[in-house]
Amino acid sequence: MSGKPKVAFFDFACCEGCQLQIADLEEEIIGLVGLVDVVEFREVLTGSAPAYDVAFIEGSITRPEDETRLKDIRARSKLLAAFGACACTGGVNKLKNLRDLTTVRKEVYGDKWDMPHLATYPTKAVHEVVKVDAFVPGCPINRQEFMTIVKSLVMGLAPKLPDYPVCVECKKRDIVCLYERGLTCLGPVARAGCDAICPANGAPCEACRGGVPDPNRNSMKEVLTKYNVPLDAIMRKFTIYAFDPEAGR
Repeated sequence: MSGKPKVAFFDFACCEGCQLQIADLEEEIIGLVGLVDVVEFREVLTGSAPAYDVAFIEGSITRPEDETRLKDIRARSKLLAAFGACACTGGVNKLKNLRDLTTVRKEVYGDKWDMPHLATYPTKAVHEVVKVDAFVPGCPINRQEFMTIVKSLVMGLAPKLPDYPVCVECKKRDIVCLYERGLTCLGPVARAGCDAICPANGAPCEACRGGVPDPNRNSMKEVLTKYNVPLDAIMRKFTIYAFDPEAGR
């Protein structure tokens, strides 16, 4: 039997794009399997295990039975990590929580809206249901960052995420501020670590990686004032990935 840490991957409500990032590690997959024993991963292999050293959870929790399943996984795992925006914050799935849930069901399912398994249940991030030991942010996750976090976890170290905003990465890459182009961007308060991939391609940051732990609110206000951007415009952007500026994710 392998003496390597047993690692498993599970998905809930999501597009499974973060798991695909892992499946697409290419040459780096050799390093991953050399480091850990992947015992459960529906997208890649068959089989299961009774317990795990580390369980990675993708997706948000959208049903009572999801909550029950997640608690069971937590009980059988030494460490549990939420990976991807849906797991870390609730992601775009949490947009439904901003409206009446019965109305949402009727709009999505039409005359089948009252089927028993479509119980009115608010979307939750993983940490709102069970204890989470580590977060791997992003939509999708960054493969290199994922590998770094796996190495930290198996060595018993607390993974470290960048604690500075995306604006820092924009400056390093000499990217012209998108506010100068008339766009509204969450870069001043969003957590870095993506190499400013969206601003580099002309798209505003929407904080898919959540926010920095202690955002500079005064700086954000100064930016909004300078470019005459109303506060409600920026607040609407916070809802896209269920980004809570107070919680820092």
